[in-house]
Amino acid sequence: MKIHKLGLLSLFLYPAFNASAQSKVPRPKLVVGIVADQMRWDYLYRYYDRYGSGGLKKLMAEGYNCQNTMISYLPSFTAPGHTGIYTGSVPALHGIAGNDWIDNRTGKEWYCTEDTTVKSVGGGAAGLMSPANMLASTITDELRLATNFRAKTIGISLKDRGAILPAGHMATAAYWYDNETGNFITSTYYMQALPEWVTQFNSRSLNDSLMQTDWNTLYPINTYHQSIADNNPYEGKAKGESAPVFPHRTSAMMKDKGAIRSTPFGNTLTRMMAEACINAEQLGMDEETDFLALSFSSTDYIGHQYAPNSIEVEDTYLRFDKEIEQLLNFLDKKIGKDNYVIFLTADHGGAHNASFLSDNGLPAKAVTINLVNAELNRFLAKEFGDTAIVRSLMNYQVFLDENIIAAHHLDRSRIRHEIMQWFRTQQGVTYVIDMEDIGQNPLPSLLKDMTVNGYYAHRSGSIQIILDPAWYSGHATTGTTHGSWNPYDTHIPLLWYGWHIRKGATFKTTYMTDIAATLAALLHIQAPNASIGTVINEIVQ
Repeated sequence: MKIHKLGLLSLFLYPAFNASAQSKVPRPKLVVGIVADQMRWDYLYRYYDRYGSGGLKKLMAEGYNCQNTMISYLPSFTAPGHTGIYTGSVPALHGIAGNDWIDNRTGKEWYCTEDTTVKSVGGGAAGLMSPANMLASTITDELRLATNFRAKTIGISLKDRGAILPAGHMATAAYWYDNETGNFITSTYYMQALPEWVTQFNSRSLNDSLMQTDWNTLYPINTYHQSIADNNPYEGKAKGESAPVFPHRTSAMMKDKGAIRSTPFGNTLTRMMAEACINAEQLGMDEETDFLALSFSSTDYIGHQYAPNSIEVEDTYLRFDKEIEQLLNFLDKKIGKDNYVIFLTADHGGAHNASFLSDNGLPAKAVTINLVNAELNRFLAKEFGDTAIVRSLMNYQVFLDENIIAAHHLDRSRIRHEIMQWFRTQQGVTYVIDMEDIGQNPLPSLLKDMTVNGYYAHRSGSIQIILDPAWYSGHATTGTTHGSWNPYDTHIPLLWYGWHIRKGATFKTTYMTDIAATLAALLHIQAPNASIGTVINEIVQ
């Protein structure tokens, strides 16, 4: 009789238990966000023939490729890029108006992740950082909220801003590289002491072991057909080198712990740190979805120094392809092939070297912005007295010294009018935009939208300068930079791969801001609180 009752009871209970098991929200075990700093979209195809089958080609062949993904704001720099990816928003709303800015309320210059209220954990002054300046939530924050903080979200990068901003306000942790010690560090915003696994990772002194092998080309140097000659006038020299040529004697640079940033070995170190984190933190190993925000920064440092047509950049991406392959193999073994989802994108692209373009017939020029600033102030001094009225031209914007204007009782409206008129007479200037009266500016709607999206009044200059298509603000004639509205800076790769991601591609225009919205749909969680992106339906169908 007891057996009969238990059997009858189980018949009633089984549907309830079964329904409970099936009611769990379907989510991957782990999300890995990969940002390749300064990766132009065309790098997917410029070096395609030489990529292996298990890295970038695998993401393109077996995942979903958004071929026409664009940045929708200015300026196209690292901090706004990482923030835009993870907030699904633009500087006008999330507040990260550049890598640096001047607070127009106080006159103080700020770095994007600077935080004077925290202390460094594991390193020096590089640890005085947090996400406090970011005004919006991130997709990583929303995952923490959706799981009542059971999900782990961790950011890793050589750059502080590449780790901190993606990981969000509520992150489990963020770790970045310290040039003083050669270690990964954090701040008291996250914890009071480094976890034992980070201490052990740092104790391996991987910086030294990786830099002991000089940087030579992965393949015979005469096979690098997507690059110009190794020794050319468009590349910057590494410290201690007489020419920017292979092999680069990294073994002689080991005393400078920051030198690894400008070599492909910085990407290797980042990938190894990510794998150590997954192992130690057991990411993707329980019932909750975890999130690893991973940013590879060496692609940016190398791009800045050598420019897109260099053998160094070509070699870096061939090696980066192998780093992606190793990471995918690791995830397959550790998490399971169908249990994780990856997206790979970039925070911005990069321009061809201006001298290289000019020498080959395309109008281009690198403008030294500090010299322009000085020349502008000399002009203003003649009109308004011997004062430094323009404090900075950072971010292609005019920041006025409001204290000087007030102290000398100057006519601010007239000053701004004179500045705009002066810029309109300068060679290489396409548009001068009055951000305090945007409706009065006759300019293409694309540029209007991008400037409005990038304008946060407390942290942006009141006048926006748009240069001719191949002109940019640069500190030298070698290497390159980014920050403009042009496709070379704002057309970025976007690849999706893994759990519930179907194979395919689209040339429909998508935006950086769509990434967080799409992740929110995939994870069945709320989009970040300032998100303006839309779901890429082809991925989630």
